[in-house]
Amino acid sequence: MFRQLPREVIRRGTSSGSISAISSARTATGARWASSLHWADIPMGPPDAIIGLTEAYKEDTFEQKVNVGVGAYRSDEGKPYVLPCVREAETILMGQDLDHEYSGIAGDPEFVKLALGFAYGEDSKPLTEGRVAGVQALSGTGGLRVFGETLARHGHKRIYLPNPTWGNHIPIFKNAGLEVHKYRYYDTENSDLDYDGFVADVKDIPEGSCVLFHACAHNPTGMDPTIDQWAELSQIVKDKKLLPFFDCAYQGFASGNAPQDAAAIRLFVEEGHNLALIQSFSKNFGLYGQRVGALSVVTANEDEKAAVESQLKITIRPMYSNPPRHGARIVKTILSDPRLTTDFIDQCKGMADRINDMRSKLRGTLEEVGSTHSWEHITRQIGMFAYSGLQKDQVMALRENHHIYCTLDGRISMAGVTSKNVEYIANAIHEVSK
Repeated sequence: MFRQLPREVIRRGTSSGSISAISSARTATGARWASSLHWADIPMGPPDAIIGLTEAYKEDTFEQKVNVGVGAYRSDEGKPYVLPCVREAETILMGQDLDHEYSGIAGDPEFVKLALGFAYGEDSKPLTEGRVAGVQALSGTGGLRVFGETLARHGHKRIYLPNPTWGNHIPIFKNAGLEVHKYRYYDTENSDLDYDGFVADVKDIPEGSCVLFHACAHNPTGMDPTIDQWAELSQIVKDKKLLPFFDCAYQGFASGNAPQDAAAIRLFVEEGHNLALIQSFSKNFGLYGQRVGALSVVTANEDEKAAVESQLKITIRPMYSNPPRHGARIVKTILSDPRLTTDFIDQCKGMADRINDMRSKLRGTLEEVGSTHSWEHITRQIGMFAYSGLQKDQVMALRENHHIYCTLDGRISMAGVTSKNVEYIANAIHEVSK
């Protein structure tokens, strides 16, 4: 919109300086007006815990500083790692002269089919009977939000999460319109799964409620139920008519064996649960920035599948319309090729093996330097994180005195532990925990 200059300015003529002064005055007045009207009272939000940790690490000039806060895999040189099979898939895609048209609301159907086969197993009865509703999702976070909103629109008021759980679970479901409740999961005093508390609390969940389980490599504790314990939980969930919702962010990455990491999901399906599942391909395929995921719901029949899928799409459409294509194409290229799939399994196992090796070395070094604490839980835990048991003041001492950055709950990303820094980290932990 063009504004006319005052008449006296037009009559008298103006120099470039006076016009500039008028313009500056109006700009300043306009800026003050806009600020006071819309944004002056907006409070500064608190920084994200993980992002803030990373920023503090970057500003630290200490040569031996270590970041074990971020949940992203690093090589033994401490560098981001791209799987060779991913690089090969990218080369294949580059030669296909692909377009960049919109994906459908539900994403790439071939990717979704392959993703579900990866989790449920190719011979899964609900898959072969065509009664699993599935859509592509914006990694795990996006799929959690889509399912949370869908639940809230269809009669669910609350969801039950383990205590502790991934920090983002709570705001995701609260923002989706659900009440967040917790069940006991971890015994901090003994650094172990609180299975008795877990069972007791699940038995007390109101009938018909939705309960979220971590499929494997529980974040942040790294402590999972055994398959026999999962079987007992399956029966409790069935008796209470609960809706089990599995968050699967580490399949293949946890143990190095993708079917083994999906054992709880497959057990629940075999025992007749019409469960929901969110899969993320960030950790296992190393596609952190591509936001690749799949959200699925096991239903009773094909008609129910179509209805559920339609409701998921109704949630997605006003939220982000449709998902990105490139990352899904990478996963599809790998999982549709037997050789590349074998390569992926080997390379994913390589990541898991390195992390498990670092667990053993961290525990062993802590014992060698004379720590009187038990660190056995570090090697019993699985996946990317070690729930160290360090208290908040000890974590702050690690940061301030030794320049080692982990989250305040003592969660250590084992991906940031390398053969070059493991002794430094162990000695620092020993120093702050004496």
